[in-house]
Amino acid sequence: MPDFPYPRLRRFPDVEAPSLQAWDATDELLVARALSAAADRGLSGSAITVIGDGYGALTLPLLAAGLAGIRVHQDLVTGRRALERNAAELGITGCAAHELDEELLHDARLVLLQLPKGLAELEEIADAVARWAAPDVVLLAGGRVKHMTPAQNEVLARFFGLVQPQRAERKSRLIVVADPLPLPERPPFPVSAAHPEFGLTLCAHGGAFAGERIDIGTRVLLEAMRERSAELAALSRRDGFTAVDLGCGTGALAASLALAVPEARVIATDRSAAAVRSARDTMSVNGVADRVTVALGDAGSAIPSGSVDLILLNPPFHLGASVHEGAGRRLIDAAARLLRPGGEVWTVFNSHLDHRRALSAAVGRTEQLTRTPKFTVTRSVRR
Repeated sequence: MPDFPYPRLRRFPDVEAPSLQAWDATDELLVARALSAAADRGLSGSAITVIGDGYGALTLPLLAAGLAGIRVHQDLVTGRRALERNAAELGITGCAAHELDEELLHDARLVLLQLPKGLAELEEIADAVARWAAPDVVLLAGGRVKHMTPAQNEVLARFFGLVQPQRAERKSRLIVVADPLPLPERPPFPVSAAHPEFGLTLCAHGGAFAGERIDIGTRVLLEAMRERSAELAALSRRDGFTAVDLGCGTGALAASLALAVPEARVIATDRSAAAVRSARDTMSVNGVADRVTVALGDAGSAIPSGSVDLILLNPPFHLGASVHEGAGRRLIDAAARLLRPGGEVWTVFNSHLDHRRALSAAVGRTEQLTRTPKFTVTRSVRR
């Protein structure tokens, strides 16, 4: 097989920067090992599943090598769109996108995995592979050595009899995993936890940020919403009032608003499939599923411009394992696009970030509502 043109891969529509690229050495090592394993075992592409492919650097080289029919799961919708764009650019076809479910893994004999950042996400993936793949499945997991921990091996060992780390190469390491163990009848996710101080119960799948907990930034914004509930109620009396929880995670902000303002039309959107599944469960358990629409999307791209009266925003400041403000700035720009004139965005962010200046420039007049030693909450009014 000719060398695959990895440098032609792009991250778009995800954040792009000189310090961010669409593949790494782990992708290349996983692909090389997978091609060897597929040849040795006589596997077709339909027996191969790829999980956690960032932008196509795992799936597309295998397809280019003739392994058509690969099933692939990417948590982020931006990654899914990037894979589609990269495939079109390179003239490659032959894969099928799936959610993390039985259809993704049924009878799979070789699974490739870019190790996720969180142990809970790894646990849900390991359970899914052991539960639904073929009994002779081999899972090839890999990551950058600086991000790998013994705890990852321990999680995998709860689901498989063989967990065999390989020698590190080019600052990456592969783990060969096989021999699925017997499992309980019920999968370990979703999990849930009650938060009586806010009258909420949160549900979470493994890949959802903060799990079933309320992260400290969201907690500060929830407290500000409670303290200024009269102002939110007044805003909600606008004709056709619509609110958006932009980057909703497990849905704490959307559920809280729906409970506090029963007449509100609320949309909760996130680019993570795990977050969306979690938020839907959260709306159901809190009895607001009929009033909150939960959707997978990239920075509210499916919501019409100038159609929203209130946006609740807790923007991320990481892109995968990298600290980068680009994802947060994309959401701030999205908020400016979505708001009607006079509409408001309530934002919580780490106080050291320069988001207040960005909000003022993109949205309009921005005032501080509250500040803790770590977080700032602002309200910006669309000019």
